[in-house]
Amino acid sequence: MSSKLYVGNLPYETNEDDLQALFGEIGAVETVTVMRDRETGRARGFGFVEMASDEDAQRAIAQLNEKPFGGRSLTVNEARPQQPRSGGFGGGGGGRGGDRGGERGGPRRRTEPRW
Repeated sequence: MSSKLYVGNLPYETNEDDLQALFGEIGAVETVTVMRDRETGRARGFGFVEMASDEDAQRAIAQLNEKPFGGRSLTVNEARPQQPRSGGFGGGGGGRGGDRGGERGGPRRRTEPRW
């Protein structure tokens, strides 16, 4: 059984080979993913490492959490399942328009003054 770890506070220059080497010193590594910006391809400062066993994962947390790496202090802990995201454009109502009244079944606007 493998155990997935979250690795945060990575230097932006970090790549998969760097993490493979670092975690490989602790135990058997199955996969390494450095999260990247879709537009620029630049690393986002965090990633995930999947260790071959729970024992290797716990050892990696104990030895690497808060360890200096590339001038930063790493954050290493068990990865939590990804939370469901709300649909598009800023979450919620899609970010477009609103109730404009008129023919779409919304409230009708009054044509005369309210006073």
